Formats: sequence, C-alpha cells, structure tokens
Amino acid sequence: MPDRSVALITLGCARNDVDSEELAGRLADAGWTLVDDADGADVAVVNTCGFVEQAKKDSIDTVLAAADLKEAGRTRAVVAVGCMAERYGNQLAESLPEADAVLGFDSYADLSSHLDAILHGEKPASHVPRDRRSLLPLAPAARQAARTPVTLTELPEGLAPASGPRVVRRRLGSGPWAPVKIAAGCDRRCTFCAIPAFRGSFVSRPGDEVLTEVRWLAEQGVKEVFLVSENTTSYGKDLGDLRALEALLPQVAAVDGIERVRVSYLQPAEVRPGLLDALTQTPGVVPYFDLSFQHSSPTVLRRMRRFGGTEPFLALLEQVRQRAPLAGVRSNVIVGFPGETEADVDELCSFLERARLDVTGVFPYSDEDGTEAEHLDGHLPDDVVAARADRVSRLVEELVAQRAEDRIGEVVEVLVEAVVDADGDPHVTGRAAHQGPDVDGETELELPPGTSVAVGDLVRARVTGAAGADLLAAPLGAREAVPA
Repeated sequence: MPDRSVALITLGCARNDVDSEELAGRLADAGWTLVDDADGADVAVVNTCGFVEQAKKDSIDTVLAAADLKEAGRTRAVVAVGCMAERYGNQLAESLPEADAVLGFDSYADLSSHLDAILHGEKPASHVPRDRRSLLPLAPAARQAARTPVTLTELPEGLAPASGPRVVRRRLGSGPWAPVKIAAGCDRRCTFCAIPAFRGSFVSRPGDEVLTEVRWLAEQGVKEVFLVSENTTSYGKDLGDLRALEALLPQVAAVDGIERVRVSYLQPAEVRPGLLDALTQTPGVVPYFDLSFQHSSPTVLRRMRRFGGTEPFLALLEQVRQRAPLAGVRSNVIVGFPGETEADVDELCSFLERARLDVTGVFPYSDEDGTEAEHLDGHLPDDVVAARADRVSRLVEELVAQRAEDRIGEVVEVLVEAVVDADGDPHVTGRAAHQGPDVDGETELELPPGTSVAVGDLVRARVTGAAGADLLAAPLGAREAVPA
C-alpha cells in the first residue's frame, strides 16, 4: 500500500482531544503516517466543535484554511469530522463544498477506508444527522448490555486500547498531561444545550478500561491525567453504582507514574458528600472543582431546567473549602438567557463576588438549533445581551485577578509543562494544582541561578506574584521544605 499521510486538526474541548487521539490510533494502525501540519499532508482531517457560535465559526474557518492549502496543491483532501459534522452533517456539506467529506461519529470505525476512497476520487455520502439519544435504551441500567465491549488485542507499539469497538489511541502531543474519557453523552435536558442530541445518552466506561488506558499513558510519560466526560458526576449510574467515581479515583491515582489526577465537569446538584471527600482526601487527586453553575438566579436556572441558586451554590463552596481551603474552583455562566432580568444579573454578580472562584467563563446567550430555549419567550435584544455579558466579564476579570492575588504566599506544586531557553535564561511555566489545562492560567517559576528543571517535573514553590489568573512562584529551598 502506498504511503499516505494525514494531519489531524483538533478544535474544542479535551473530549475532542481524546477523540482525535483515538482517530490517530485507528489511522496509524491502518498504515497512515501521522504528520503535525496539514501543509503537505495527503489529507487534512478537521475535528470540529459545535458547542457555541464562536466555536462553529472557528471550525468553519479552519476547514476553509485547509481548503486553501488544497487549492494551492499543498494537500489533496479536506475532511470535517467531530461535533459540528455530527450535528449538521449534510447541511454543513451543502454550505461548505470546500470540504471533500463531512463524516459523523459512525464513520470513525472505518475512517481509513473513507479517506482512501476520497484520495481515489470518490465522495462518501455526507452524514445525515439524527438524535443519538435514540440509539441506546432509555433506562441507564440497560445501556451496558447494548454497548459494544472493548477487545484487548495485541497492538502495535505506541497504541493503547480506549473506548468503543476496538479503539486504539496514539498521542498527538508529548506534554506531561493527558485527558482520559471516562464516559460519553448526557442525560440532562438543559434547555440551552444541544450536546445530548448529537453526543447521545450517558454511557460510562467500565473502570478496568479506564485503568488500562491510564497505565498506558503513564508508560508514555504522562504525569497528570484529566478525567473528562459531558457529566462526570453521573459516572457509574449505568454501571449500577453511583459511587463508582469515588471507587475509581484512588485506583487511578495509584497507577505507577501518575502523580496527579484531575476531574472535570461536575454538576453542582449531583455533588454528594462522598464525592467531595474523594476529591479532597484521596492522595494524588488534586482538589479541583470544575462546577457547572451557569447562573445563580433560581428563576433563570429553572428556565434553564437546572437546579440550585445563590445560597445552595455558596453552601456547596463552603463544604468544598471546609475540606480543602486552597481548592481550585472554576465555572462558566450564561448571561442574557431568555427572561433574565436586571435583578437576575445583579444576583449573579453578587454571587460571583461572594464565591471567590479562580476562573469564570462568561458566555453571552445565543440560540442553539434544536434546543428548547430557542422557543422560550422573553428573548432579549442582542445589544442588551452584549451589554450584560460585558458587565459580568469586566467584574469577573477583576475578581479573578483578586483571587490570584489572594494566593500570594501559598505553597503550590507546579507541574512543569514548558522550559524555553531564551539566551541562556530558562523560562519555565507549568500549572499549580488549582489550574486546569489550557483555560485556568499558568504559573511561571523563578528559578535560582544554577538550577534547572525538566518538563514533567513537579516543583514545590511559593507564590510571589500574580497577573490575572497567572501566578509567579519561587521554588522552595532546603530551608523552606515545609510551608510556613
């Protein structure tokens, strides 16, 4: 078979990162050469994001940029996969003829054949969208029987089993952390969210599969694993054990070579005391809480079909900090939801001021195709939504900076992610335990003269400064081995 090269371009969240590495594993197993740059690759595969309007725009722009390379003769084909491709399928293909194919999730198992066909002048039929919640039984307990089990076979060096029907995974980067998908899909029915329709119903991966993948990642030099899903607090409900995550965490943390375990996307209404204990008291598990608040006004939350409010959320944060006073907490909020009043925005701002979150993402509301919120009454004018989002964003910027400054003097453990030698002066950056990958800021280490560190090292340091969510920290010397 002639040598064929493929570049995978990934947009969106850590779950998409896992999907791309699984696709990379499949393609490598089928004889494709993986390259980092679409410029010169036979095929550019764009793993799109379809979550919000800006993400969709970025996905389309990336496909068009790859198509420009094809027009210039520097790549032969451009293929769109991922959430946006799954969600819009043939509609996207009609509006984006620059792509040679738009393929959905069901094409992943035989992606190599599809790419071969494209290079031979064929055009695979575009994906036809459907509600993926209909593909599994309604009752969570019945889903494992309908799930295709993993077959652990002899795999080429550098590949590892992952989730689904004989999935293999190949790392596309060499950093010291990696996401691990512990579940897929979501059973919640938030009125603003389309994810369940194109990601499907919630399905947990059995713990032995997760542990097998974590062990392989540790062999590849990974020091921190980031457990991801659409709704991590639901892990185990289809396995018949809602405490499955509490049982899994110490097993993951005990894997030889893994120094830190981080958990993403927790639903506040589903955070139970046992999970709080596991996240704050399990050695190796960092006290990091990615809590999906979305708003704090009970009225707005009910229209979102969510639970909670200012006081319950503050009570939850108090429980977190009673167990781990220095815990990291991040969240996202939606501003300008249909029916939101100025009083609701005032309540949200008051909550954020009292919550002391390390990072908060602020999203102006926009209609998502096929969601209930699209048809709610009380839609606000675009300029009102923009003004409210600006108000909350400016407040959050100030609050995040204050929270980082509060950490000055704290002792943190920094996972070194980059060491750049600039004219003999090393520039070292990484993340403290309260900083999640990519979105929560970073920590720069001020190394004493004559000392050096390597990517993947864990360095204890005292915070000496802050800028926004970013920190500056000095490694502890021998006399300061124990924090004051």
